[in-house]
Amino acid sequence: MPLKKGKSKKAISANIHELLHEYKETGTIGTSHPKSMKKAQKQAVAIAYDKAKEK
Repeated sequence: MPLKKGKSKKAISANIHELLHEYKETGTIGTSHPKSMKKAQKQAVAIAYDKAKEK
């Protein structure tokens, strides 16, 4: 499922949730393969905030 657009807390939180769900199923976030759940969470937060910055 594509990530949501928007800068609201709700959109960012939904994107983080979606990315972590994808990590649990496939073991990847985008093209990266974080070894631990903590690193996956950090990567998901970074991607979600980056998506929020896009216009």
